[in-house]
Amino acid sequence: MNTSHDTVNSLPRQLVPVKLAERSYEIAIVNEQWNLLPSLMDSWLERVDHLKSAARKALLVTDTNVLNLFAEKLKQELSDQNWTVELIAVPAGESSKSLAMANQIYDQLVEMQADRQTVVMAVGGGVVGDLAGFAAATYNRGLPFVQVPTTLLADVDSSVGGKVGINHAKGKNLIGAFHQPLGVFIDTSSFNTLPDRDYRSGLAEVVKYGVILDANLFETLENNIEAINSRDPEILIELVKRSCQLKAEVVEQDEYERSGLRAILNYGHTFAHAYEALCGYGELMHGEAVSIGMIDASRLAEKLGMIGEEVTTRQINLLSKLGLPTDLPQPVAFTHDDIISRMKIDKKTVAGQLRFVLPRKLGQVEVVKGIDEQLVREVLSR
Repeated sequence: MNTSHDTVNSLPRQLVPVKLAERSYEIAIVNEQWNLLPSLMDSWLERVDHLKSAARKALLVTDTNVLNLFAEKLKQELSDQNWTVELIAVPAGESSKSLAMANQIYDQLVEMQADRQTVVMAVGGGVVGDLAGFAAATYNRGLPFVQVPTTLLADVDSSVGGKVGINHAKGKNLIGAFHQPLGVFIDTSSFNTLPDRDYRSGLAEVVKYGVILDANLFETLENNIEAINSRDPEILIELVKRSCQLKAEVVEQDEYERSGLRAILNYGHTFAHAYEALCGYGELMHGEAVSIGMIDASRLAEKLGMIGEEVTTRQINLLSKLGLPTDLPQPVAFTHDDIISRMKIDKKTVAGQLRFVLPRKLGQVEVVKGIDEQLVREVLSR
């Protein structure tokens, strides 16, 4: 990792490289340094041959929650550095990850006479990043794209790795593409504005990285509950940096999900995506669903004899101390059959066979397929 010693509140700027040949980029992690974005944008454009002489022109995509918090400020920062910037704000919430909203972005790009050098910049959470990225990937067969995630969940998950997409009524993220950004800019001071539920939702994905790849990270989380719950900037920069490093390492080895390695990032997600869809998108937050799904996956691993109960217990204890659910809220208006049916249209399903990412121990998981459906039902019956 490269570390610059420009500091604000004694917190160094961190740069995490994502090495993907000509699609390589960096993740810049700062605290209260929003003013750095224009110079970073210029440097990112300069690294790409066909963008070096580009007119500094951008469409900033945000949502109604983030518009006044950060988006207007960033538009002004860019305008002050001779960028031409248009702005569009979609309604906040998962329902905006739709073809209808993507079409509104296309309309704005047509109106501003966007060309292949026009940058689409996502400023917001995962919904905005996925939606804006999908529009960037598909308009004119691909526009340069910059991620400015403003939630913990987006920082450590959706903003890194190039997966963009929108939802279909029958499933989450069923329509999408791989479209790597020019760069990712994370200012952790944005966490100060997050509602408690959104903040905790992001912590679920950090816990996930500990389970799948880094037992030391899991232990760091266990040992810093108070600092994490109080949103201490120092521990948060450390957690965001490590999470981004871990995801970057996986993406570098399996950018397009072909070798199977990248599938480990979906720990808990086979259950979670089904729960999100059945509860109604937005009713159960993504991180909340992942938290519940990780425990379900861990219990499934127990039933298969892959782990002992203590691995599940440590996850339950950590997630609970971070204020995350480990069971579905009751009552629910769907059945086990409904859950299984949803799982079977998940992107991770192959030839109708359910696949699950299951732990071998903390810090190590594997993809397991051909699991007896009855075992899954037993887990759901808990």
